[in-house]
Amino acid sequence: MLESYVTPILMSYVNRYIKNLKPSDLQLSLWGGDVVLSKLELKLDVLEQELKLPFTFLSGHIHELRIHVPWTKLGSEPVVITINTMECILKLKDGIQDDHESCGSNSTNHSTTENTKSSVKPRRIQQAAPTDPDLPPGYVQSLIRRVVNNVNIVINNLILKYVEDDIVLSVNITSADCYTVGELWDRAFMDISATDLVLRKVINFSDCTVCLDKRNASGKIEFYQDPLLYKCSFRTRLHFTYDNLNSKMPSVIKIHTLVESLKLSITDQQLPMFIRIMQLGIALYYGEIGNFKDGETDDSTCYNKDMLGNITGTEDETRIDMQYPAQYKGQELYSQQEDEQPQGWVSWAWSFVPAIVSYDDGEEDYLGNDSTSTTHQQKTQTLKDPIVSIGFYCTKATVTFKLTEMQAESSYYSPQKVKSKEVLCWEQEGTTVEALMMGEPFFDCQIGFVGCRAMCLKGIMGVKDFEENMNRTETEACFFICGENLSVKGLTYLTNSLFDYRSPENNGTRAEFILDAANHKETYTEIAGMQRFGAFYMDYLYTMENASGKGSANQQDFSSGKSEDLGTVQEKSTKSLVVGPLDFRLDSSAVHRILKMIACALEHEYEPYSRLKPDIKDENETMRNPEEVASLEEYIPTRHTSVTLLKCTCTIFMAEFNLLDHLLPVIMGEKNSSNFMNTTNFQSVRPLPSIQILVDKINLEHSVPMYAEQLVHVVSSLTQPSDNLLHYCYAHCYLKIFGFQAGLTSLDCRGSYCLPVPIIPSFSTALYGKLLKLPTCWTKRSQIAITEGIFELPNLTIQATRAQTLLLQAIYQSWSHIGNVSSSAVNEALMNEVFQTIDCRRFLRLLLNFRPWMWYSLLTVTRPFLKNPPADRQCYLFFFF
Repeated sequence: MLESYVTPILMSYVNRYIKNLKPSDLQLSLWGGDVVLSKLELKLDVLEQELKLPFTFLSGHIHELRIHVPWTKLGSEPVVITINTMECILKLKDGIQDDHESCGSNSTNHSTTENTKSSVKPRRIQQAAPTDPDLPPGYVQSLIRRVVNNVNIVINNLILKYVEDDIVLSVNITSADCYTVGELWDRAFMDISATDLVLRKVINFSDCTVCLDKRNASGKIEFYQDPLLYKCSFRTRLHFTYDNLNSKMPSVIKIHTLVESLKLSITDQQLPMFIRIMQLGIALYYGEIGNFKDGETDDSTCYNKDMLGNITGTEDETRIDMQYPAQYKGQELYSQQEDEQPQGWVSWAWSFVPAIVSYDDGEEDYLGNDSTSTTHQQKTQTLKDPIVSIGFYCTKATVTFKLTEMQAESSYYSPQKVKSKEVLCWEQEGTTVEALMMGEPFFDCQIGFVGCRAMCLKGIMGVKDFEENMNRTETEACFFICGENLSVKGLTYLTNSLFDYRSPENNGTRAEFILDAANHKETYTEIAGMQRFGAFYMDYLYTMENASGKGSANQQDFSSGKSEDLGTVQEKSTKSLVVGPLDFRLDSSAVHRILKMIACALEHEYEPYSRLKPDIKDENETMRNPEEVASLEEYIPTRHTSVTLLKCTCTIFMAEFNLLDHLLPVIMGEKNSSNFMNTTNFQSVRPLPSIQILVDKINLEHSVPMYAEQLVHVVSSLTQPSDNLLHYCYAHCYLKIFGFQAGLTSLDCRGSYCLPVPIIPSFSTALYGKLLKLPTCWTKRSQIAITEGIFELPNLTIQATRAQTLLLQAIYQSWSHIGNVSSSAVNEALMNEVFQTIDCRRFLRLLLNFRPWMWYSLLTVTRPFLKNPPADRQCYLFFFF
């Protein structure tokens, strides 16, 4: 009688997402152990409703679906679901238009949902067999849990496409296999027990290829670009921790992905589209998708119903509504305006978490349980957000930038082909991207990598500076180095991940997480980040905390919707970025490649995803009573950003060739890009003079009000706003530079530098500036300063001889004048006059720094030579110093 319990569960999942299925045929096939379904169409509306994605499905179908159920070994072998060739095409929702359509058909959607629930629910009851006295309910529950926890899903040839404007982004995965594993992450048939409340799964992705192409007005792709990613394989580990056996929701969810080698390729035509995709991700995060456009209005009530929705894993009546707060529910002052703000990406992503890990509540019906008592029990339980940890780890990543050109075939009637040439390469080791969240009150994202470098490849704009026949070294090709080598640093980037054998999960213990801002800042400092990575470390933290400071607010604090509770929540957003010791070399090859990338990125301009609402200010609405203003004085949320650069070295070489007149006008928007090809031959200049700049530390701090528009409208309406309120109406920036020094040096034919000649000795400086937000709102207050700046410079010394000044002038003219460098501008005599005086200066400096005991040691050693001086006394003195 196990078939009577398991079959309805499998059929409910299949029938929920696939159109035009006959339950009778499916049931007979399942009872036979195997079922094969071909040419299936997916229910796109159901997918959009359950996934709550900001995209809409244009099409979705499955070529073949196979389900294997081992009825005789159901307690020891997994159910295998195999999908052969699944293809889905998505596009971004039309924002406000979709919202109005959904509002207009709200009653229709509601009735459709009710019809779906009423049609699905009776079918489940009819399919459920009466309770078998030979099968105890506890045994059935345990068996069904084991079956569900060990289902294997295999997808062969998964194709996902995203279209927008002229962009076609396609992802093709040859094979994806999801299965349950044991403690050592090996394939096994596992279940949750009282002693081990953990469920582990692994997803292996094989041969993932990502393509980014441009389509014409008719929707066809004329020329196929090189794939962004070609046949990349990676694996994902999932770790679910439960509080008890009866928990439907894991208390801790960890999803970590590891890629051994990631090779990306971006052409000049793909670069604008790639930037557009990145802007899409940023817009999704900040909730800018579907913002107001010119001349459009909204219905906030309908919009909130559509966007906030609910979190559910089923379609029955046991539905849990969790109304997420608006972006600024922390202050009652802005609650009315912020109700119209769209939902951010964090809210959307968080609403998706329960759907992928929770069990179907409908399973209770199959077991003959009373749905009323179950619903009452769920309502009485305390809703607690699980801790979700998502991580991406890459051992070595390579990004290659290519320039394309059209190449015709030999035949006149043959079509043109696109030929690409590599010009720039970025290599990165030990990359980590981690996100930790617990509901909306806490979100943290950390990004870091151990080391990176950038290299020039082949030629640029017809200049063959790094072709194979040039015989130039790899050191000359590398113009940017930061951090350390992965072989020296070790596997620190995998610390506490599911791929770290020292992590708590891999040693049978439960991991502990820091979920409050104070302890987080004390633990994840800049020093700790640099010790783990070495090259780059970023920490972004967003929290909603109670005003009492007792930690992050729970999700239940926002679900009640009581206005008197909203003022107890405080939002905080901090971003800290640290860049380790770096060496940046700006020569002609590097500058032209960097500017060429910028010019290619600006070739295509897309419409922004969101536009600001028309600034319509209601004087009556912005007037606030003294209590509200006093509440605003207590706390105003801000976004704080800190950027720190450590031990920076920047070397600006004399230009060996200069074609900037073809790049700068494109960047400045004065003319369109053209495929200019230089005809002159490249000749390297050695020795090559340069300006070397060294900085011990650079620190940039920036703060801006989190909700500047609402804040400025309120403060500008006050007759006498306080200094504190005016302070938060500005964007503040503070720049500190420590140990800045500059000098002249030169690069010889062996690739080594001579000792630098100091031009600017070491000094420190600071700069502070502030900018008024929304100056148009302050037109009636002319006394309010729009900008203000303070510059601090304790001392500055610039020293240079005539020869050094001429050399500085020659370096400047090499970049300001177009063409190749004239060899007469930098002759050998000038170079000798600038750099030969180094030894004498160094000798005098050492004499001044000698201590008495050092003088005694020096005289003791040199006394025999002074009595019998050799022919070349200067050579021996230079040896000592």
